[in-house]
Amino acid sequence: MNPKPQTPNSITITENASTPLGAYPHARKVGNLLFLSGIGPRNPKDNSIPGLELDKDGNIVKYDIEAECHAVFANVKGVLEASGSSWDKIIDVTVFLTNMKKDFPIYNKIYAEYFTSVQACRTTVEVKSLPTPIAIELKVIATTN
Repeated sequence: MNPKPQTPNSITITENASTPLGAYPHARKVGNLLFLSGIGPRNPKDNSIPGLELDKDGNIVKYDIEAECHAVFANVKGVLEASGSSWDKIIDVTVFLTNMKKDFPIYNKIYAEYFTSVQACRTTVEVKSLPTPIAIELKVIATTN
């Protein structure tokens, strides 16, 4: 699905990121601000989660936080671009991790590779779980001009 043309208050749904899990868009533009819904690392083509291995009961056997970080950043970039914005216009990021103690050092290193020149404000919190068996999700605010 192609994004709708941008108007002062417009909604974006794009094939450049995984399908939303509910009745919400990938992003909504209000004035010159762009608010992204929570974006995870699921593959836009098949909804698979990179590096994830589940047992027969659907429990996580292992996951790859590094692969998930790169995938979630790619999904965010796809939504930004489909919405008329770009990575360098990110101003605020809220990051949700399901295992802060184990994953923070790897995530923080990869985050620095992507955000050193952006210098967006950031909050990182640990949550018990996310709606799918993912280890990271981002909530982003960006500008469009």
